[in-house]
Amino acid sequence: MVTPVNPPPLDRTSPPRLTSAWRQLAATLPEGVRVRLLRAVHGDPRAAVESVPLLTDRQSTGLDPLPSETAELAPLLLRERRAEIRALPDDTRLLLLLAAADQYPVATDAFLRAVMAARLDTRSLDAAEAAGVAHAGAGGVVFRDAWTRIAAYETGSPADRRDVHRLLARVLGGAGGTPWRSWHRGAAALGPSARLAAELGAAAHKAATAGRLPLARALAERAAALCPDPPEQTRLVALAATYAWQSGDGDRARRLAATATDDALTGVLALRAGNASEAFDALLTGVVRVGARGGGFRSTGAAADDVRRSLSAEAAADTGSRPPAKAPLAALPASTPLAADTVALHTPSSARADHLLARATEAAVYTGDLRRLHEAAQVADRLGVVPPGTLGGLVAAFDGRYADARDLLRSAAGQCGPDGEPTVLIHAGIAALLLGDHTRAATATVRAAASARARGTPVAVAQAMEFRAYADFWTGRPRAGEAAAVDGLWQAHATGQDNGACHLQAALAMFAALTGDGDLCRERAATARSYALAHGLGLPAALAQWALAFLDLSSGRFAAAAARLRALAGFGPGHGHRAIRHLATPHYVEAAVRTGDTRVARVAHADYDRWASTVRSPDDLALSARCRALLAPGAEAVDHYRTALGLHSHGTRDFERARTELLFGSALRRLRSRTEARDRLHSALEAFDSFGAPHCAAQARTELRALGAPAAQPADPADHPSTRLTAQQLLVARMAAEGATNREIAARLALSPRTIDHHLRGIFTRLGIRSRIELVRIVADGGKGEPL
Repeated sequence: MVTPVNPPPLDRTSPPRLTSAWRQLAATLPEGVRVRLLRAVHGDPRAAVESVPLLTDRQSTGLDPLPSETAELAPLLLRERRAEIRALPDDTRLLLLLAAADQYPVATDAFLRAVMAARLDTRSLDAAEAAGVAHAGAGGVVFRDAWTRIAAYETGSPADRRDVHRLLARVLGGAGGTPWRSWHRGAAALGPSARLAAELGAAAHKAATAGRLPLARALAERAAALCPDPPEQTRLVALAATYAWQSGDGDRARRLAATATDDALTGVLALRAGNASEAFDALLTGVVRVGARGGGFRSTGAAADDVRRSLSAEAAADTGSRPPAKAPLAALPASTPLAADTVALHTPSSARADHLLARATEAAVYTGDLRRLHEAAQVADRLGVVPPGTLGGLVAAFDGRYADARDLLRSAAGQCGPDGEPTVLIHAGIAALLLGDHTRAATATVRAAASARARGTPVAVAQAMEFRAYADFWTGRPRAGEAAAVDGLWQAHATGQDNGACHLQAALAMFAALTGDGDLCRERAATARSYALAHGLGLPAALAQWALAFLDLSSGRFAAAAARLRALAGFGPGHGHRAIRHLATPHYVEAAVRTGDTRVARVAHADYDRWASTVRSPDDLALSARCRALLAPGAEAVDHYRTALGLHSHGTRDFERARTELLFGSALRRLRSRTEARDRLHSALEAFDSFGAPHCAAQARTELRALGAPAAQPADPADHPSTRLTAQQLLVARMAAEGATNREIAARLALSPRTIDHHLRGIFTRLGIRSRIELVRIVADGGKGEPL
């Protein structure tokens, strides 16, 4: 067995700090490319510096996936590490090869068993320790860094590699080690083998079912490499791409998908990192083709049969590149984008079509194209597929059938129970947002992120955070919302979801508008709109435009705000979004009234009031009453303001309640009701100060000065704990307070545990605390303001 030793720490065990050369090069790359490249080189700035000049122009701009082979990323660094390994004695190299094969590219934790089974002398590791290459630890060999481990594996001869893989496969006996044993058996194979490919495919399914998607990807990819049947090989490659995508390896997924003709897979990747309109087309084509093959839908009549007959020739012609679904297609794990939960009465093909239809709905939502929503609904009807509630609800809402839309959206929003499937929970959150139920929206999206993490599918976390941001904004929690959005933005960049990152940039622009940071708002909005307009993403483009309008509105630039929101109403698909235009109606009415242009505002309010009266959301009804007050002359507005505040007391949009009090106080001042006006304005001022919204607070102070009433000066920002921390520290503090370990935080942020420990020490110093218990209290209290 391994001789336990306690060597001094190796200075390159953890990724080194960023060098100035990497900082300079990183500034030339888009943020998403920068984050993914640093992850691809295992956090080593030297490897990152070497890899940047090797990227093609399309890779540098994010249009093409980054290289997935280590030799393509940092060949010089790898050559140096290989030379160090080759300088060691043969026995030492053999032990390092065994350890590396046990860890790279799949960790199987069988090194100690293999050493005992082969009766190897571990004293040979002393030479590796003396050279600073690796040392023995309690669980096996600890390499200096990831590149040394890779070099130790790649330096071995093909015969030696096969031998160590056979040894590791032999010691991984028992049912519990099946996927890992299969991996080593496949790695030891000399050439194509249908039997081994089948074994690896079954092991991949077993690993995916257990939530081990990186292992499932490696197994499926190796199965494809060993498969002698071209159609089956193509299917296995598509399966490997699916597992890679869901495990957060977007670059590898895109590389694999390029060799597998699969409309569904192409659509899913384009939905999160490509053109949203093209994603919709590919996903809807996938729905139709699955319908043509399946024959197991809940068909309600001859229409579905006609669709199948009309598409049968196309499907038959396509089977050369995509064969009929075999066991792995029917048994895809529920968390993959190509499968859904196992639902009663669903055949596998029907479940898959339902899930693809949900993805097509998301694509249509991102584009803001109502025509595409109708098209998806018509295809669902023709095939006899029950569409997701969000699809039916949006179609009904945009057709003006508000009662039908309410019922369908309520049904979708109700599917937000714990342990749900991430996609279902995300759709529940979207439905709840449309219904004005922000508490349920926050619950659904938080559960979606937790479910995705529990299932080992980090790719869904960023999307959940996109829609959580809306709930955080409306409920007046800009700091907590910003921290969650920054976390989601990192996740989106790290997993190759540039479209999701664009949406989160727009959300962060809205948070910056709320907190009065004009420069940051304009910077984030410009970034979001530039990307969104190039990729047909109407939703983030509209959200960024709204953020700029809200910044103008809260800063007293009413004409500019009204102009931006009027333009938003005229934008078409890919540039604007009807749902955002609807949500922004109360702000447009306020800006229009302030500029004396109420004709269009009255029309917009009439439609907003009709929706609010149908869904009966207290918040929407309150905002409708506020709009009515703004549009009413003189004293007639008072009763409408009182109605609005009464409804606000039953809702959750505390920030909008504060704005209603501000507007009401201003109206009372003009009506010379000085006492009540002062009370309302002081209440609004206190709320804006607690939300960290200085622009709105300044408006309240201006009104109070006009009354001749003293207004408390804004609190010293240094008194708020959140202002003592950097954005990265704030994010780490929130995760630590939620109970995450240093290693878990490091994994989520793609940093080393040592860096997280450094951040926590800085957090404790800045906040003047000594333990995580105190941190939990500060995060929960947030001083006198919102929670961190």
